[in-house]
Amino acid sequence: MPRETVTLDTVLTAVADPTRREMLDFLVTRSHSAGEIVSRFPQLTQPGVSQHLRVLREAQLVSVTVEAQRRIYSLKAEGLLELHSWISKYQRFWSDRLDALEQHLEKKKGGKKK
Repeated sequence: MPRETVTLDTVLTAVADPTRREMLDFLVTRSHSAGEIVSRFPQLTQPGVSQHLRVLREAQLVSVTVEAQRRIYSLKAEGLLELHSWISKYQRFWSDRLDALEQHLEKKKGGKKK
């Protein structure tokens, strides 16, 4: 069965939520069990954490591996490719703006008398 393509909207919706971004940050260093993730977010119920993880899985931002009774979640960085592709169009804009700022600051610095 072919894997469904994730749209930019799906990824943006997933990362728009601060809790889900925090979950991605938590998974960036290593994989964690569902129990560890639940412990990391005491303000949420276990079903609440599961809902967030489902959204991240559907956006292909995390993967889950079943080990006996445990579910291990891992960051799936390739899921961010759709977002990266979209944002990369704007990198030139920021580079141009930062270059202009640097030139402006250099001119101001050169114009000062000591």
